Amino acid sequence: MADEIGPLLRELRERAGLSQLKLEERSGISATHISRIETGKSRNVRRDTVNRLLDALTPDTEDRRRMAAVLTELQGEVPVEPVVEMRSPPGIVRESSRPADSRLSEAAADLATETRRRWQREEEQRLVLDPYPLPVRWRSVSGTITDLDANIRRLPPGASAEPLDLDGDQDSIGGLYRSIDSRRLVVLGQAGSGKSVLAVRLVLDLLRDGTRTDADPVPVIFGVGSWDPTVHTLRGWLTGRLLRDYPYLARGWSPAGTLAAALIDDGHVLPVLDGFDEMAEGLRPSALEELNRTSLPLVLTSRPEEYATVVRPGRGKAATPLKWAAAVELTEITTADLLDYMPRATRSASSGDDPWSRALTGRTEPDVRLHRVLSTPLMVFLARTVYGEGRVGDPSELTDESRFPTEDSLRRHLLAAFVPTVYRPRAAEAHARDDRRREWTPERTQRWLGYLAGHLVRAGREQQDIAWWQISQSLRTSTRTSAVAAVSALCVALPVWLADALITVFFHQVGFVSVVTEGAALGLGAGITSGALYAGMTTFGGSVFAPSRTRLRLRGGLGTGRSPVRTFVARSGATMLAGLAVGIGLSCIRTLQRVIYLDWPLTSPEVLQVLATDALLLGLIFGIAFGTVFGLTAMLESPLDVSSAATPDSLLEANRRAVRSQVCVIAPALALTIAFGGELITELLDPVLGPLLWLPQDAVIIGTVGGIGGGLSYALCFTAWGQWLIFARLLLPLRGQLPWNTEAFLKDAYQRGVLRRTGAVYQFRHVHLQHHLGHTSHRPYGDDSAVRLGSAP
Repeated sequence: MADEIGPLLRELRERAGLSQLKLEERSGISATHISRIETGKSRNVRRDTVNRLLDALTPDTEDRRRMAAVLTELQGEVPVEPVVEMRSPPGIVRESSRPADSRLSEAAADLATETRRRWQREEEQRLVLDPYPLPVRWRSVSGTITDLDANIRRLPPGASAEPLDLDGDQDSIGGLYRSIDSRRLVVLGQAGSGKSVLAVRLVLDLLRDGTRTDADPVPVIFGVGSWDPTVHTLRGWLTGRLLRDYPYLARGWSPAGTLAAALIDDGHVLPVLDGFDEMAEGLRPSALEELNRTSLPLVLTSRPEEYATVVRPGRGKAATPLKWAAAVELTEITTADLLDYMPRATRSASSGDDPWSRALTGRTEPDVRLHRVLSTPLMVFLARTVYGEGRVGDPSELTDESRFPTEDSLRRHLLAAFVPTVYRPRAAEAHARDDRRREWTPERTQRWLGYLAGHLVRAGREQQDIAWWQISQSLRTSTRTSAVAAVSALCVALPVWLADALITVFFHQVGFVSVVTEGAALGLGAGITSGALYAGMTTFGGSVFAPSRTRLRLRGGLGTGRSPVRTFVARSGATMLAGLAVGIGLSCIRTLQRVIYLDWPLTSPEVLQVLATDALLLGLIFGIAFGTVFGLTAMLESPLDVSSAATPDSLLEANRRAVRSQVCVIAPALALTIAFGGELITELLDPVLGPLLWLPQDAVIIGTVGGIGGGLSYALCFTAWGQWLIFARLLLPLRGQLPWNTEAFLKDAYQRGVLRRTGAVYQFRHVHLQHHLGHTSHRPYGDDSAVRLGSAP
């Protein structure tokens, strides 16, 4: 019966005159998934997926019955007549429980468990529950920025829609979302009003034990500010973010995709898209168009002005709200809320004459100004931190009109005082053995954090994610290329010097000068070759070395569920070209050595013939060796486990282990493959290009260059962990732009509340704090750090 779904779907699609790509636009189901269904490669087709395809194809009732009968029989259910619910579009089959593949259901359950665990920890870290959740309320939004009530309720034609009443507070956010028939919600609020915290509360409410069923999608928060809809489709971008934050979902679901892609395609994930207003202004209309091309349930947060600008009608543009989406807007925190909350949050007695009561109960203009500033959770958090428990400041100074004549001056004061407050030396740190934290003075941390904030502006676009593997991008390409060339040169020269020294000791065939010059020459050649490869990858390919989502599995057979042949070919193709380049570069250096030390004329035909022969021979040896070893290594890779990317620290540690194991396998494998493969290739080519010689010392030296030198160069220069080690742990600290232990510094900033964690990356606690640090930091270190953000809020 599985073979009947595909032909029937293809028949309906062709009858409607739609291509697979056009059907993707209408249904929100990826063209790849549609192709898998039509060709019979997808053996577990969910009823919800079929419903969405039928909704886009609009077939007649008989065709719907045919599809429903095939699907129910395939999934082992008792065939029943399709049921049309009042609140569903006409003719669409809905059911209370939907069958799903057991492996996908298991993956969704693991995703739900891990997501709930992460956000519970994050909620505690952000002090959301201390002493109790700050009241966040909202009111319904209607008009030109929302869809029609009938569309939001998904009513059939002719049905009347009652006005939506969505008013509520954070205790009812889960129930609010479940009450929306379309499962699409827009949360609007001013900067710092608590949209992100409310998104976390929604995720935890929907994942609360006892309320979620296997049929419910897993809510996952995605920072939508980093999405470029002109480059990535929504589904492709969501899949990439899932793979970044949950690497275990890289397991092969089918030859055409991963578990992450299958979860997105089959509707197992509810995207909570946080920060629509943080996207580049020119990308927001394209993003809204892409969101409207899909029927995925979703939640979107944004500031009201930025969202309204995109959806409201304009010159030559009709109103384009997010289809089917209801909207709410967060309201301000009241003075009564502050009078209850601030004394408890700062552990000061609420006697009516305490500092906070005096500051909040006044009726003068400075008092009212303070009330307006503290009307958002962000400013309340800053105030409780700066004037909180054990602090020396008196909140009554906030009503000093001579110091703070405007609301902006108050906000800037709280932002400016935040970092010095949290980095004020603690008593426990003053006597600690580890001097590291005592060296993190407020002045230094301001400079380091300011550099990180400046780093988040790249190519004219502001980012929010502090990803450890992207910190190197704060340096110019020329600086990074020079560093890569120098490191690669050392990786090759040191092993060559060691090998030559051993040959000198045991065989007495190499002199000291020859040892030094040969190592230096080969190192120089390797450095130039690696630098050229790196510059080409970063300049023309825009390559960012993403962290590995896999580990080597030397026992138990092949690592992933992907096709071994496809895996081998995909990895070996690129590395074979890299090996070819290394071999040609090595041949040029060897020829240059002969020209210098043997007085060979550089332009003579004999020298050029030797160069061409060496280039062909070494290019083949290195190309075949690199392609074979890296291809076989790729076949042994398996995805990381569930918890390996729960935090930036765990992902970094997983990559450190992965690179270490790769070097332990790749270096000796390359050395042996080059040493013995070189002899084999030399014998094969000798009748054509001969006479050719492959002496034992050639095997030792060239095998060392390719094995140890090539393995170390790859690990340090062409992996995410190597980039982190060279730049974030060495070069940037040498320049004074980051501390020596950047990993510990970022973790400590997170623990102090300056940073927050979102999956495998850090972010500043709020974009306002990011702007402030980027604007006020001093950058005396040259062009690489001369990044300026907009003015502070």
